[in-house]
Amino acid sequence: MDWSHYRFHTEWDLPATPTAVYAALEQAENYPRWWPQVREVTPVDDRSGVIRIRSTLPYDITFTAREARRDPAAGVLEIAMTGDLDGWARWTLDATGPGTRAPYDHATGPGTRARYDQEVRVTTALLRRLAVPGRPFFRANHALMMRAGRRGLRAYLEAV
Repeated sequence: MDWSHYRFHTEWDLPATPTAVYAALEQAENYPRWWPQVREVTPVDDRSGVIRIRSTLPYDITFTAREARRDPAAGVLEIAMTGDLDGWARWTLDATGPGTRAPYDHATGPGTRARYDQEVRVTTALLRRLAVPGRPFFRANHALMMRAGRRGLRAYLEAV
């Protein structure tokens, strides 16, 4: 087993239409406004940028994100990642409503289930050395970051 390899899957139920959620997620340069652990996004060109993240652990992770797929009709945003993390990440959006397991608010109407999938390998020497003893902490750190991102995006969507 490659202890430096990670797969993550998270689902967020959001009180906004898939179109509104997609519009927020495709503007990566705005992530630091609503996602506290995304510290900085520096555009490189129309399809890529450098992202610096830091969650609970006292360590910055920096990588270049390059657009791999942008499909508003299918509700898919995907990036390729190189740097401290090598791999990919994908958002997939689906409308929710009556009959789904997601909450449905009759006052505001349907919402969106945002699925986040990520497969990465850490490349920095320190994270690779700490791969075995640090794995539970790295996974918990990611979970806390995702929880804060969901809260931040919900608040952002409600404000706009």
